[in-house]
Amino acid sequence: MDLITNIQAGFLKPLPGELAQLKMAHAFRRKLWPASAEARDAGVLVLLYPRQDEWHIVLIQRSTRFQNDRHSGQISFPGGKKEASDKDFIDCAFREAEEEIGLQSGGINVLGSLTPLYVPVSEFLVHPIVAYCDFTPVFIPQESEVAGVLEVPFDFFVQPEKLGRTDLPLSNQMLIKDVPYFDIHGHIVWGATAMILSELLTLSGHWD
Repeated sequence: MDLITNIQAGFLKPLPGELAQLKMAHAFRRKLWPASAEARDAGVLVLLYPRQDEWHIVLIQRSTRFQNDRHSGQISFPGGKKEASDKDFIDCAFREAEEEIGLQSGGINVLGSLTPLYVPVSEFLVHPIVAYCDFTPVFIPQESEVAGVLEVPFDFFVQPEKLGRTDLPLSNQMLIKDVPYFDIHGHIVWGATAMILSELLTLSGHWD
């Protein structure tokens, strides 16, 4: 079956949920559920699209310009805080994707929403919106927020050699050990982004 058909079928069943997310979570994350009362809602876009006969996912590398950004320089999905003007999390994810990578929503089809994921370090409750289009978008990164755009074949995430564990230094001088990650073109994809990908891989039938 086609990847999109598999994902559509996956959304007709109960979501894999936190157990699937935790496959790519550092051990300390298991102590921090549920979201705090102070958590702010955010929406991110998990966009699938064809390039050279392969389904791809777009990721961004966040800018390092903002000193107070707890996720500075990290790899993430396009997205951000839900604003009062956003009708829902789909609206939020699409608006942020347009602002960050110039993505127009025309011709993009929403498949469903994955399990909300709490990010303690920034106090966000992230709502991942999975969507696809049947054309190859042109991405125009907003330079003030986005240092780069990564277009990653979906099959990269199911290759065992792309999975690893490492110790990661953080900007606050902390070192977290034995962090699971995806190695994508030399970039370390970890944390919430890796956990969202883990649930998507499980829902699509690529992971048990």
